[in-house]
Amino acid sequence: MKTLTHDAKLNLIVLDMAGTTVADGGLVEQAFSDAAGRLGVEPGSADHAEKLDYVRATMGESKISVFRHLFGGESRAQQANTAFEEAYGRLVDSGLIAPVPGAREAIERLRGEGRTVVLSTGFARTTQDAILRALGWQGLADLTLCPADAGGRGRPYPDMVLAAFLRTGAVDSVQKVAVAGDTLYDMLSGVRAGAGVVAGVLTGAHDKDQLTRSGATHVIGSVAELPDLIARAEA
Repeated sequence: MKTLTHDAKLNLIVLDMAGTTVADGGLVEQAFSDAAGRLGVEPGSADHAEKLDYVRATMGESKISVFRHLFGGESRAQQANTAFEEAYGRLVDSGLIAPVPGAREAIERLRGEGRTVVLSTGFARTTQDAILRALGWQGLADLTLCPADAGGRGRPYPDMVLAAFLRTGAVDSVQKVAVAGDTLYDMLSGVRAGAGVVAGVLTGAHDKDQLTRSGATHVIGSVAELPDLIARAEA
């Protein structure tokens, strides 16, 4: 387990959205099926099952990266990504998402302690904004980031964490950053950014073993436990 230096206050917290702070009830899979159908992938076919398995395995990765792998050329990947974002947006607008229990309270507590909180996602900005509107979370965090805000590279690259570090100016060292997410891609992103705490949560796609193998410094039941974890890490 990584040990922080005595003065390393964790004053920048970078949180994933879907699966970590937001429960979307499997909307990613529903939206993918809709998008794949629009690109000619027949529902129930072996091709559809194989592609869906890949989507499940890569939860947390930037969605455009997933579609580049699945559909080859950039044009088809962009077409699939647009169809996916449109489908996901429709599902969000139907009221099929909710906060992970205790997530809002955890964010409010962290900010109340003087920490800067950033919400990050592998979705496009339009979808991220739709989720925030649906939850009434506009202004809940200090900053929200999607891959386009970090030069286009999402997880497992460290770019969004580093963009949060640079844009907020909240801390003077990446060791004073805490990252939390539900997927191995969140863990890899945090580790590659040099974050002092990389916390896996068990409310989303990947289990404790997957999170730990990918570099989690801590694994907790949910983001609701994060403020206490940070307090302990600083003690």
